[in-house]
Amino acid sequence: MAIASEMTVADQGPLSEESSGKPYGEVIRDYEALPGTKWRFGKPNYARVNKAYFQHRSKVHPEGSLESVVNKLVKNWEVESHHIADPKQWKTMDISKFKAALNGGPAANAQLMADIGPYNLLIGETSQYSSAALSFEDSNKIFGSTFSEGFAWECLEVLSGPPNVAFRWRHFGKFSGTYTDKKGIKYQGNGTMVDVVGMCIAKVNDKLVIESLDIYYNPDDLLKPLTTQVKRGEGERAVGTTDEGDSKNVKSGACCTSGGTQNGCAVM
Repeated sequence: MAIASEMTVADQGPLSEESSGKPYGEVIRDYEALPGTKWRFGKPNYARVNKAYFQHRSKVHPEGSLESVVNKLVKNWEVESHHIADPKQWKTMDISKFKAALNGGPAANAQLMADIGPYNLLIGETSQYSSAALSFEDSNKIFGSTFSEGFAWECLEVLSGPPNVAFRWRHFGKFSGTYTDKKGIKYQGNGTMVDVVGMCIAKVNDKLVIESLDIYYNPDDLLKPLTTQVKRGEGERAVGTTDEGDSKNVKSGACCTSGGTQNGCAVM
């Protein structure tokens, strides 16, 4: 996970070898920005999330396989969608055609995704999270704080090749930080591994530039562990929520803290 509080806008330039994964003997991210591209928060550093990825991934795909190609393409897409504010500077997507949708819902174009951010687009409105109430920066802070050791992504299996690439994916990371729900209640994680599995159908052109993404998964698979896999400690009080997200209903098992959140951003 590239943490925005560890970046400075003045730090521009190409991604480091460390961010590529090369120190682990495998290049999993080879993004090269267009000349003149400006990083949203400053140049991202993927050292933390790469460590989580190589330690806890479930698949090692042969070089050149469809799975390895998709794995790298999505990681490069994440660099742009989280860290480059101007869609005109994107190159993994054809912004004249690009659309992204969650679970068959309304599709967002490139500019909307750049404005609200991938987290808000791909989570939406739930009992624990409100994308409408959060800015791009707010959502990145929440998940940067939640997954303080990184929230990695891997392609599990490619089911069909280009131009309509269907694949299964896994998002994973230890809940070792603090999650803040839409009521402002804070939950301190107990270090449990959060695993989210889903599917995506990506339409690409003959140069593997993305034209659309149809993403399918249950957001509760991500959010529910963040209010249940928690720990108790000094300064925490037991809290809980109903299925409707009513934080006034107190139950055992969850903990509320009063600490601040870390200024977090991208994952994968």
